[in-house]
Amino acid sequence: MEICRQRFRSFLPFLALLAAAWLAAFPLLPRAQEAGKLRKLSFSKTLKGSVPEYMLITVDSNGSGSYDGRKLDDPPNPRAMQVSPATTRQLFELCGELNNLRSVDLESHRKVANLGLKILTYQGGGQVNRVEFNFTQNRVADELVDLFEKIASVEQHISSLEYAIKYDPLGLPRELLQIQIDFQNNALADPEQMVPTLEKIVRNPRFLHLAQARAQNILRRLQVNN
Repeated sequence: MEICRQRFRSFLPFLALLAAAWLAAFPLLPRAQEAGKLRKLSFSKTLKGSVPEYMLITVDSNGSGSYDGRKLDDPPNPRAMQVSPATTRQLFELCGELNNLRSVDLESHRKVANLGLKILTYQGGGQVNRVEFNFTQNRVADELVDLFEKIASVEQHISSLEYAIKYDPLGLPRELLQIQIDFQNNALADPEQMVPTLEKIVRNPRFLHLAQARAQNILRRLQVNN
């Protein structure tokens, strides 16, 4: 009997570790199940000679995503981004109107110039649907692509501003002017993503007064819109 007790005691540490691992796993189960329910939507565009030549945007149903814009010969360099709830909802609603890209043909099948290979991909509910096209006459698909490109424009502006801040401060006024033009033309989705970068320009006295004034003007317009 004493031998049995000793053997049982020797197993206690192992049983404690096993129980701790089991209990630790339970809180993760809801998160894993929730992650399994996430839907993902991506858009890529490839056109040699354009700026950028290759672009890829991925957004999940929580609004988390990434953007990669580069030359075709450059290595992938995705950057994390967060899309607003309103824009995220609009993206997935438009995709839903396209039957989540299931068995849909978006190509116009007309003789048009090369406008870039566009690929839309939907992932969710155990399915992966993908469609390619150069030019579409589908109104909903056109709206979806336009929204993705507006998101991309914001990310491209952020990248250009951050580059200019580090390496080309004299180029800031030109880039900020283009942002003002795009803002006026409603060509930006979630432009508030630029706020942290714009504030860097406003607060740093080493930048040209013109750059600071334009950055401040954009910030004021964003505050009014929000």
